[in-house]
Amino acid sequence: MESFGPHPASGRDGIVVPPPVKGDGRLADNIVHFARVLRRAGLKPGPGAVIDAIKAIDAIGIGLRIEFHAALSAIFVKRHEDQPVFDEAFSIFWRSRDLVGKMIALMSPVAAIGEQQKPKTGGARVSDALFADRKREPKPLDEPDVEIDARLTVSGQEVFRRLDFGQMTASELKEARRAIERLAMPLDLVQTRRYRMSPRGRIIDPRASMRQSLRTGGDLMLPKFRERRQQPPPLVILADISGSMSQYTRICLHFLHVLTERRRRVHTFLFGTRLTNVTRQLRHRDPDEAIAQCTDAVADWSGGTRIGETLRLFNRHWGRRVLGQGAVVLLITDGLERDEVDMLARETDRLHRSCRRLVWLNPLLRFAGFEARARGVRAMLPHVDELRSVHNLEALSDLVQSLSGAPDRNCDPRRYLASDRSQP
Repeated sequence: MESFGPHPASGRDGIVVPPPVKGDGRLADNIVHFARVLRRAGLKPGPGAVIDAIKAIDAIGIGLRIEFHAALSAIFVKRHEDQPVFDEAFSIFWRSRDLVGKMIALMSPVAAIGEQQKPKTGGARVSDALFADRKREPKPLDEPDVEIDARLTVSGQEVFRRLDFGQMTASELKEARRAIERLAMPLDLVQTRRYRMSPRGRIIDPRASMRQSLRTGGDLMLPKFRERRQQPPPLVILADISGSMSQYTRICLHFLHVLTERRRRVHTFLFGTRLTNVTRQLRHRDPDEAIAQCTDAVADWSGGTRIGETLRLFNRHWGRRVLGQGAVVLLITDGLERDEVDMLARETDRLHRSCRRLVWLNPLLRFAGFEARARGVRAMLPHVDELRSVHNLEALSDLVQSLSGAPDRNCDPRRYLASDRSQP
């Protein structure tokens, strides 16, 4: 096991007596710098935690690495989802300086042909937090280059909001994820059958009025009022993860993760040739870890599509569980069905009659000349309330505003059916 120095000696009664952390060392400064790195990576260590960490290391001394890790972890990690980020930052920041061993490992042929390791959770954030200061250093320019970046201007932002997710670069997708996190999520409310006391209600509450009169011995009875409780309806998402939707799957999962984090009663299902419930995975606070767990849970990622069969499974096994109390369903798919479309039309109709509102999000609407010619599209269109696009930030923003209010008439799917009947 790797250690920072010699193990502390034992006292007379068998208790380990660590050497005190004193002198001209810079351990306290390094702990402060490590706390800054954690803060940049998304954790929230305050000044009090930094002082506690220095006191804890002063108390236990510098001994085994595992003890040092446990002491800092107990102070800086406040949430379960922060543990992977802390472990990654600790392994990089407090790494040993065995450069000779690393050079031997790098020059070894085993290391050269090794398989590419899976990126660790929070690794990108830790790397950005560690090398944030280096990025601010001005780079020496040999030749003056004049570049105009218009992305942050007003017109540039409008162009960026209309840019297709499938045409974005890695940096633009990262910026798009940040924009999605800043979206205001829908705040629609529906009335329930339960009541709550309210001074602004219009219905007299006899029980509360009688209870209030007991305080005066029944001599004075003032009316108490009540109103129906309001709460957001269940939001159920059925997202297609087949190969034809691969360009939009990951950014849609980021949107669904933000939606799950900020809204109650959100149920998410992914389907290709099978139906997978990923509601529990998307409840993880860390977005990278949530999406990684979703990819581990799904066995048919970027495969074929069996929309009708997966809708049949959902209606049979999950419909009665999650579609009560005025649920709203978001169906994210391109509708390119290869199986028989009779079952697809039948199951879509059943899904439509089981929920309050069925919204179909189809990325094919990004084409200006979209027509309902595919068999699957023609089978599904008569049974949905809205047909919307989901290929850029503007489409997602319009969707959020629509979920907060009434359905948008411009997204009525009947206009595509009318144009389809006009075809020879």
